[in-house]
Amino acid sequence: MTTKPSSPDVLRIAIAQLNPTVGDIDGNLAKAREARADAARKGADIVLFTELFIAGYPPEDLVLKPAFLAACERAVTALAEETGDGGPGVIVGTPLKRKSGTHNSIIVADAGKIIAERHKVDLPNYGEFDEKRVFQAGPDMPGPVNFRGLRLGIPICEDIWGEHGVCETLAESGAEILLVPNGSPYYRGKVDVRHQIVIRQVIETGLPILYANQLGGQDELVFDGASFAISAEKSLAFQMSQFEEAVVVTTWKRDRAADGWVCVDGPMSRIPETEEADYRACMMGLRDYVNKNGFKDVVLGLSGGIDSAICATLAVDALGEERVHAVMMPYRYTSEDSLKDAEDCARALGCRYDIVPIFEPVDGFSRALSELFEGTNEGTTEENLQSRARGAILMAISNKFGSMVVTTGNKSEMSVGYATLYGDMNGGFNPIKDLYKMQVYALSRWRNGTVPPGALGPSGEVIPRNIIDKAPSAELRPDQTDQDSLPPYPVLDDILECLVENEMGVEDIVARGHDRATVTRMEHLLYIAEYKRRQAAPGVKITKKNFGRDRRYPITNRFRDRG
Repeated sequence: MTTKPSSPDVLRIAIAQLNPTVGDIDGNLAKAREARADAARKGADIVLFTELFIAGYPPEDLVLKPAFLAACERAVTALAEETGDGGPGVIVGTPLKRKSGTHNSIIVADAGKIIAERHKVDLPNYGEFDEKRVFQAGPDMPGPVNFRGLRLGIPICEDIWGEHGVCETLAESGAEILLVPNGSPYYRGKVDVRHQIVIRQVIETGLPILYANQLGGQDELVFDGASFAISAEKSLAFQMSQFEEAVVVTTWKRDRAADGWVCVDGPMSRIPETEEADYRACMMGLRDYVNKNGFKDVVLGLSGGIDSAICATLAVDALGEERVHAVMMPYRYTSEDSLKDAEDCARALGCRYDIVPIFEPVDGFSRALSELFEGTNEGTTEENLQSRARGAILMAISNKFGSMVVTTGNKSEMSVGYATLYGDMNGGFNPIKDLYKMQVYALSRWRNGTVPPGALGPSGEVIPRNIIDKAPSAELRPDQTDQDSLPPYPVLDDILECLVENEMGVEDIVARGHDRATVTRMEHLLYIAEYKRRQAAPGVKITKKNFGRDRRYPITNRFRDRG
C-alpha cells in the first residue's frame, strides 16, 4: 500500500467516522484496517479514529479485566506495524495500562511503529459518563506529536470540554493543528453544543480543530457522528453527516502568510432538524442493539395505540419488514377501532401480524385468584392482569422463536408509573423510552410525511391517521382514556420536563401557570415510580437527562418539595 507523498505544505487527514462494537476487538481492528485502506486509496497522510475505537466506547468495567487491556494493546500494535507499508499513519483510541495507571489513550503510528502515546487528562464523571471509575487521568499534560515534520495536538474528547487547559497547553507547546478523537453521545441539539465548545477552544488557541466523533448505538447511548472542523477564523471548515458511517479525506494547506493551516477540501453535509434527528437516533439505537446482540428478529404488541405504532414503524425502518412480528392481543375492552387501526398499521408496514386473544388467560388468572380475592372490589389489580397476560404471551413468543421483545412505553408514562411491571414493561429494548408523549405524536406525524435516510420501511402513511387523532387509552376498562388518571399530555409533559430535565422546584413550575395540586401530585408519582424504572428495559437516550444513566434517584425516598 502506497500513497502519493504530500508536500510539507499539504496535509490530507482522513476522518474515520465508524460504528465499532464494544468488546469486539478483532472486528474493530478489521474496521480500522478497511478504513485505512480506503483512506490510502484517497491519498490520505493520516487517519483519525475515534475515542477508544479498538475497545468500543464506552467499555465500562471491561477495562478492569487485564485480558481485555492486553487484547486491545495487541490490536493497536498490529495496526501500527502495518503502517510500515508506506501508507497513511494512524491515530487510534485504546485503553492502555501503564505504570501510572490504566488510561483512556490514543497511539500515533507511522512507518511501522508507534511514535507516540497520549493519555486523556480530563475524565468525565457526570451524566452518562463514569470514566473515573475505571481510568486514571494522564499523569502529564500532553505535548504535541511530531508527525512527518508537523506538530499535531491530540486532546481526547473531554480534554476540550473541561477546564484543565489541555488545548491551551498544546498551543503554547507549538501544536499547529488540533485533532480530537471523541465518543460524544447524542441528545437533542448536541451538534450545536459541540460546535460552540470547539469554537471556544479555537478562540483560546488560535488553532483549527478537527472533531472526529464515533457512530452507532451502544446500549442506551447513540453516537451520532457529525464529525466536523472549525477553522482558525472560527468558521465551519467541513461537516460530515449525522447517523452515517463514512471515511472522509479532508485536505489542509499551510497558509504561510497567516502561519497556520486552512481546510481547502471537505464535505459540507446537512444536519437533520429535531424530529428527523430524534427519529434517526431511535432507529439507529434499536438497530444496533438488536444486531450487535445477535437477535434475528423482534416481536411487539401492536395495540392500535400511538406508542406501539411508532415502535413498530421504527422496528421496520431499522430492521426490515421481514424481521418484525406484530401481535394484537385483544380483550373484552379492546375497541373495534383499535383492532382496525392495528391491522391497518401492520398492513402499511408490511410486517407479519397475528391476533392472539387473551380472554382465556385473563379469565384463568381471575378464577385462580377468586378465592383469595373474595370480598374485594375489582380495580387496578384486575386491569393489570390483562397487561401481564399480554406480557407473558410476548415473552413466550420470544422464548419459542428467539425474537427480542420491543417494549413500547414512552417517557411520560414511565415518569409517573403509568405502566405495568411484568406487563407492558416486558421486553429487551425500548426505542421510545426517552420520548415524552407529545414528542411521540410529533415524530409520528413527521414519519408519515418522510422516509429518513437508511430506513428500510415504506413511504406514505404508515401510522394510520386515526391512531394519531384518537384519545389515547390503555383499554383496560370500559370507556377508559389516559386523561382519566393523568393531566392532558401537553400539561403533563411540561411539568415532567421541568421536574426531570431541569430539576425545577414546585414553586417555579407553578409560576409557569400550572395547578399546584397537579404539580405536587406528579412530583409524588415521579418519585414513587422509581422502583418500576429500575426494572425497565434499556432504551435510547434522546434528552439531556434520561432515566438510568443520567438520572439516578433513590428508590427509598421521602423527600417532597413542599416549601
